[in-house]
Amino acid sequence: MKRRLCLIILLTAVAFTASAADDRAFGKANQAYAEGRFEEAATGYENLIRSGNWNADLFYDLGNARYRLGDFGQAILNFERALALDPRHPEADANLRLARDEGRALELRRDWIERYAGMATVKQDTIAAAIAFWFALFITAHLFFSRRSAGRIALIALSVIVCGASIFAIFTLENGARGDALAIVTGKDVEARLATADNAKSVLVLPAGSEIKILSERGDWVYAALPNDQRGWIPASSAERVRM
Repeated sequence: MKRRLCLIILLTAVAFTASAADDRAFGKANQAYAEGRFEEAATGYENLIRSGNWNADLFYDLGNARYRLGDFGQAILNFERALALDPRHPEADANLRLARDEGRALELRRDWIERYAGMATVKQDTIAAAIAFWFALFITAHLFFSRRSAGRIALIALSVIVCGASIFAIFTLENGARGDALAIVTGKDVEARLATADNAKSVLVLPAGSEIKILSERGDWVYAALPNDQRGWIPASSAERVRM
């Protein structure tokens, strides 16, 4: 019992020390940003991210530092990552639009189905699907022990429809232009080509910060859906997925 208690105390102390160190590192990066040392601030934020401290505000701060350095690709990537963690982050959304406009970054087109599905987040759709499923299951089970009624059957049908619509919305969001395959071009004026060769015909020139949807990978190249509704190959080192 004493050994277990000592281990718990030791782990708590280690966690507290790590948290205190992270707070100091974050404060140091913020101070560097406030004093205009944006490269130092960006390095500090990136070190915190590499240590596993992921939160929307940290990615937002890194995006701001990269924006100040004129690195629109990394700025937009990190604003996108902030919004992936917190879709209701107004500052990240506003700065993302500003960086896109200034960097002339291209966006993937979304059809009306994806725009409609995007009215809610994946988390919200998941909760709605779960509630509708269990409600339908409860009402169905209740019918076995009571007299059937048109009202209860209608509730079951409505719950099934809500559950199905929520699952469809999740599938659409996860596989759409802003799903798991979304990546941001971090290189400057990257050329998408018809084949995995530097001398292959160019399909589209992608400014830093442009969106692509990665479809497959081959060696040092990725095959992607492009903002002009075409597809092409770009060097894997020229883009990063939003979801890490």
